[in-house]
Amino acid sequence: MSNLVVSNISDGTTTVGTGYVVNGSAKAWVNFNGTGTIAIRDSMNVSSLTDNATGNHSVTYSSSMANVNYQISGAAAGGTIGILYSRQASPTRATTYINFFTLYQSDLSGNGGYADMDSVDQSTHGDLA
Repeated sequence: MSNLVVSNISDGTTTVGTGYVVNGSAKAWVNFNGTGTIAIRDSMNVSSLTDNATGNHSVTYSSSMANVNYQISGAAAGGTIGILYSRQASPTRATTYINFFTLYQSDLSGNGGYADMDSVDQSTHGDLA
């Protein structure tokens, strides 16, 4: 395999350091239908989804992360109720997958619970193995 080593990338108008591209880009992302039979709409570096229970999903990466200290973020939407995306306080986390939860928020005091959502977006930032 060959390596191309450059300090900057330019589109002719804007120049950015390659460190931002390599270190700042999502290493995996997925958009999926989280209701009924879950299904990936589009993704990068995601090999599969698992529906563990109501509002409880796992995303398996095609290429593993270097360690378990990566960052995840996401959003979820469904129906007309206010939606909150969250992951458990001590997430099941491995270099090959992440387990997370989608929740609904029924009022401003934070009352709600686990729920399957029509649209779930999740992204992962960190180093690939």
